[in-house]
Amino acid sequence: MAFPSRYTNLSEARRRFGSRVDRLAPWFDRVDEPADRVIEAIERAGHGQGWRMLERALSHGISAVDDPPEAFRALFAELDELPPWVDDEILDRGGRVFLRSGALGGIALGARSLVMGYASPGGNKPLVFSGRLVEQAARRLNETAKFVQAVSRPGGMRRFGEGFAITVKVRLMHAMVRRMLLCSGRWDATRWGAPINQHDMAGTTLLFSLSVLDTLRTFAVKMTRDESDSYIQLWRYVGRVSGVHHDILPASEHDAWQLANLIDTTMGEPDDDSRALVKALFEHPLSMARTPAQRVLAERQVTFGFGIARALVGDPLADKLAIPKNPFRHSIPTIRAIVTAAENVRIRSTWADRTAFATGLAYWDRVIAIGLAGATAEFKLPERLALV
Repeated sequence: MAFPSRYTNLSEARRRFGSRVDRLAPWFDRVDEPADRVIEAIERAGHGQGWRMLERALSHGISAVDDPPEAFRALFAELDELPPWVDDEILDRGGRVFLRSGALGGIALGARSLVMGYASPGGNKPLVFSGRLVEQAARRLNETAKFVQAVSRPGGMRRFGEGFAITVKVRLMHAMVRRMLLCSGRWDATRWGAPINQHDMAGTTLLFSLSVLDTLRTFAVKMTRDESDSYIQLWRYVGRVSGVHHDILPASEHDAWQLANLIDTTMGEPDDDSRALVKALFEHPLSMARTPAQRVLAERQVTFGFGIARALVGDPLADKLAIPKNPFRHSIPTIRAIVTAAENVRIRSTWADRTAFATGLAYWDRVIAIGLAGATAEFKLPERLALV
């Protein structure tokens, strides 16, 4: 199969990764057909009625829905079947790794994972067309934080857990965006492949899993092999529930690195959309400031965000993304020193480990409460694309 034109450096990729490169090609055209069929059913039923059926099926099971469409039955038959490799204790252990990292996990997500996602000139296009970041940056970022917190909490990815329900809703949001993009006449499949295709969905899972692990290690967060493997397994299952095909989901950290390196080699250079998304990501606090004091604080947040992002993604990519230089780019050694001292205490004391987890959990609860400002993260279907 032919690759979309966004796929670059094929000769180098084949030299490094062999036949795996060409076996990846079909995944640019494959999407999430079960979710797409549910969106069609929701449109036939009306968004309000269709979404209520979904909410009831998530809360009580598909058997609690009166005469559900066949697409709903098929999706929930898939969702209700737990893969044999899923272990609830492993999922909880993986979530604990993230939650106990507290603010460091937030930095890893915001200053590296999201930045790396925006850097992809093909993978970023659904977000650009949907306008979900540029139009409502703070709201969408807070919903992302809520999503990651919910799937990481103990029991979050059990069948009736909050994280499971949010993951399914995000899956359908993606399917709705895909439907609108295909109907818009503005999607260029020759350049980008199918909208929100399996290749890009798998890559997004890596941003939330492997990228976070790597950043936490950069900050000197200590974790055992069992803990890091558990975190990969958590996001393997989140990926599966979100519609990523099991054939393309990495089953180990080694597999994840292989896929991540292949994607990095072939994704192409950041474009103007990449730079606009990164700018919106870090500068959104300025739009929220209402008083001079809030403006000062927002400016500090923006400066820190840009600086730490440059330190985490490296100068070559930061330059391509127009991330400015400031003194915070030199802050990693200081952060590492502080984290190392705290981690040396934590790994030697059960009490300190429990305290770190409780503190991290409280941190994320506070981040969500402040970020949403009393609103509910509903993860509703988008209703329109951006006017671009």
